[in-house]
Amino acid sequence: MTVTRVTTVCDLHDLPATQVLALFANQDLSPSEYYDHLLSHIQRWEPYLHALCAFDPQQVREQALASTQRWSQGRPQGLLDGLPVTIKELIATKGDVNGLGCAATVAVPEPDDAPPAARMREQGAIILGKTTVPDFGMLSSGLSSLHGLTRNPWNLNNNPGGSSAGAAAAAAAGYGPLHIGTDIGGSIRLPAAWCGLVGFKPTLGRIPIDPYYTGRCAGPMTRNVDDCALMMRYLTRPDARDATSLPPLACDWGVSSQSVQGLKIGLILDPGVGFEPCAQVLAAVHEAARLFERHGAQVRAAAPVMNRTLLRGLDQFWRVRQWSQLQSMSAQRLGQVLPYIREWAEDAQTLTALQTMEGFNQTFEIRRRAAALFSEFDLLLSPTNQVSAFPAYWASPTNDPALPFEHIAFTVPWNMGEQPALSINCGFTDQGMPIGLQLVGPRFADHWLLQVAKAYETWRGPLSNWPRPPTT
Repeated sequence: MTVTRVTTVCDLHDLPATQVLALFANQDLSPSEYYDHLLSHIQRWEPYLHALCAFDPQQVREQALASTQRWSQGRPQGLLDGLPVTIKELIATKGDVNGLGCAATVAVPEPDDAPPAARMREQGAIILGKTTVPDFGMLSSGLSSLHGLTRNPWNLNNNPGGSSAGAAAAAAAGYGPLHIGTDIGGSIRLPAAWCGLVGFKPTLGRIPIDPYYTGRCAGPMTRNVDDCALMMRYLTRPDARDATSLPPLACDWGVSSQSVQGLKIGLILDPGVGFEPCAQVLAAVHEAARLFERHGAQVRAAAPVMNRTLLRGLDQFWRVRQWSQLQSMSAQRLGQVLPYIREWAEDAQTLTALQTMEGFNQTFEIRRRAAALFSEFDLLLSPTNQVSAFPAYWASPTNDPALPFEHIAFTVPWNMGEQPALSINCGFTDQGMPIGLQLVGPRFADHWLLQVAKAYETWRGPLSNWPRPPTT
């Protein structure tokens, strides 16, 4: 089978959210007409991608009909009325089972929407479906004991990354314009980069989330910066369930190109630990940095944040955290957990309490190092991913539970340091796979970072070669 390409944006599923809303408002397109097309498009893709779970086309059609009636009466429910949005499985949606990507999970419907889902529904968005994750969201992979295998639409032999695997695959394949992922070490940005998207991990607490945890954020995954900013306008609204949440920013989240004249930019090309970035990734990021220079920024090399001690500490702490969830399972249920996750987590039994605490303390050292960079620089640039692709059936880019996090050295510092970080496409490999550029701003500078990303997107130009369903 082959994946075809088009060179012009001409299909409804390729339209950005802002344009779809304008068509609804002008009654040039009804939500029902839009969903007739979109669901047909998804049906062509989904047998190959397996990006969705908790997907009910009939329920979606009924919601689209209700939205069509509201728009025809000039009374939309909210400013996103009728727009489709997918929600990562780890984010609770009322009435749906949150399987955590794991076959061992007890199936219990969620009683309420988590904050990101609630904010979308309040504005009239239609939850198209939940998107797949690997077991417990602890892999950068589309491999799951519950859902099977989610593939990358750019090349079905490749992995979309994770843990927001289904969200990334759905966005790249055109399952509507708006998608929400979560990120604790790179789980929005890594798959966004491997799938050619804009993936935004905001400052910790900018988007309320439940449950909250050290470094855990929700964020948009879209094809462009404008749609990302549109989602931020609503996702950032308060929710008391998140005790780490920040006061809303006093802005409307509209984005225009931000001047970079005179900015001091640090370019991080050495991850400090793990995989060395491949040559084509480095070349694309270098070219992006030159674009910033040509527009007046001062770019110079910056030192890596991570090293082996820091990464090992995180690994040990996360193993213990995962084993605390698994150790009470019966032997039968434990046997249903993805073997890679089970083998990785079981090693926690050999760690002492002191080693676990020392591992957790590395989060504070990472935070200190991340903050120190912003005493020198206004903005940081780096590759998002160290590797350009890996096989679809692998559980991680190493496929080795003894070395599970060799690929997150560019992304995880900003979860621990709490800075906003965004991945945006900056080119393609000679195999046609997307390459991600990561932009990192100071804590709380979320809106500013989106404006800088908008400037880069404008210089780069729009992407028009999105993948199309396979032909057999």
